Amino acid sequence: MTLNEFLKEKLKDKFDNIDYLISEAEKNKISLEELFYRNGLLDDDFLKLKSEFFNLPIKKFDYSEQIPQEILNLISKDFAKQRKIIVFDKKDSEIYIGAVNPETNPLNETIDYLKSIYNQEIKAYIISIRDYFLIFRQYNKFSDVLKETLFNLRKTKPLVTEEEIVKLEEEVLTDEEAPVVKLVQSLIEEAVYLQASDIHIEPLVRKLRIRFRILGDLRTIAYLPKDFHRQIINRIKVLSKLKLDETRIPQEGRIRTFIHGREIDLRIGILPTIQGEKIAIRILDPLVGLKKVSDLGLLVYSYEKLGKAIKYPYGLILITGPTGSGKTTTLYAILQELNNENINIVSLEDPVEYLLESINQSQVRSEINYTFASGLRTILRQDPNVILVGEVRDLETAELCIHASLTGHLVLSTLHTNTALGAINRLLDLGIERFLLPETIRMIMSQRLAKRLCDSCKKEETPSDDLKNIISDNIKYIDKEIIESLKIDINNPKIYHPSGCEKCNFRGYIGRVGIFEIILITDELKKAIYDKKTNEEMEKILIEEKFINLKQDGIIKSLMGLVTIEEVLKIT
Repeated sequence: MTLNEFLKEKLKDKFDNIDYLISEAEKNKISLEELFYRNGLLDDDFLKLKSEFFNLPIKKFDYSEQIPQEILNLISKDFAKQRKIIVFDKKDSEIYIGAVNPETNPLNETIDYLKSIYNQEIKAYIISIRDYFLIFRQYNKFSDVLKETLFNLRKTKPLVTEEEIVKLEEEVLTDEEAPVVKLVQSLIEEAVYLQASDIHIEPLVRKLRIRFRILGDLRTIAYLPKDFHRQIINRIKVLSKLKLDETRIPQEGRIRTFIHGREIDLRIGILPTIQGEKIAIRILDPLVGLKKVSDLGLLVYSYEKLGKAIKYPYGLILITGPTGSGKTTTLYAILQELNNENINIVSLEDPVEYLLESINQSQVRSEINYTFASGLRTILRQDPNVILVGEVRDLETAELCIHASLTGHLVLSTLHTNTALGAINRLLDLGIERFLLPETIRMIMSQRLAKRLCDSCKKEETPSDDLKNIISDNIKYIDKEIIESLKIDINNPKIYHPSGCEKCNFRGYIGRVGIFEIILITDELKKAIYDKKTNEEMEKILIEEKFINLKQDGIIKSLMGLVTIEEVLKIT
């Protein structure tokens, strides 16, 4: 029995489409595990199945675990890449190795080879492909690559003085290309490894600053000599097929590449500044950006509301919040929940951020007048069940969304408002007739993103009297059954703060979690909208319907140890 045959038998109940997944892996000439990894399906159960099949013990690695360089270098980088194995320890007369797939890369041959070189016993373990890429990266640490690249660049291009600045307009020279290629590649790989959402390459007066946005905050990663600016810009322009000789106007491009074994999309934006061209690179990593509904951070009271709303056969579902609050991530999570063979899902996006299997995704192109409005008219002729419209920006798009929801389609979209209730006024301001809203809107969700505390090192504290008052003032409006079900002690509240450990790379945080408020349009709210009730009057109705607003949801999560209360108060 082959590994794929074994996995098919074991996973057929968990994955109805296991035959399709195996065929996709074979078609792309990769292992089933690598396919799972690229699509965010890999979990510890898969590793246990491999361990059972190969009869090998499991070795798992923490995200920040470092292997000493002298241990790692017991096998060469090329050998580790070819065989997908790593050496992770050496004790007395034993060497410990981890293998991803002993079937395709015969483990016995590797063990015999290493024995012949080192004359020591080889202890083999099974590891996941995620951990393999995690450790393999340590062959080339970013700081070492940066030093080496700068040294090589400086050999081919001496330091430029102030008087020679004009010469920076020259294109990259042939003998300079190799170190620049390596520098840009390492820069992007480091950003993906650190789970950064953006890379900023910014020319300052006398130097070039590299910053990553990690967990919503910008962090300076490195400063480079200013005269390397043009080579780096040109390399990124070449990769994204932008004009090398155009430096006066903004440009936008895209790069699709494989990093750490998975497909990553990079959106490139170039902005001319008085110091030179600034580059912003948005990293679209499906492993980080694609979530399931269950992974968004919805607590039971929100999860139930969302589950109810997406079961409606038609109507309008709106996700609101500022830029960077995770609206697109939530939309994609809902689409994955709805996606099955019996439903035709069509999306209209600007831009398409992640490719979703079995969903018809279309890219808005304003330069040829293919807008949300014109695209939506076309989509309605594609016999859709579910329509995703990236954003409601104008009256025409809003009217078409309303029309589509009235004619038997479930429409998902986003709107820039600060609160869920604010979406109603926003649609009215755009020009939508009031009487249409109660019959079309099914749900409005507003959200924010907060840094998630590391469970391994967060510190429990008693809140100050001022914070206790804030907690009390917000909690008193929440239904007592909800508080009791979450096992929160209101009489003796505890809050949590970051500390820092190896698991979270000493940041105190791991990832981010959503803060939500969800409104289901009930009969009472329909009547309130018809009767032109104010927001204050509708808020009283919502309290009676056990509504939990953004601040209350955030405070609950701070008392549960998911986020800090200070950040909740800052973002809500």
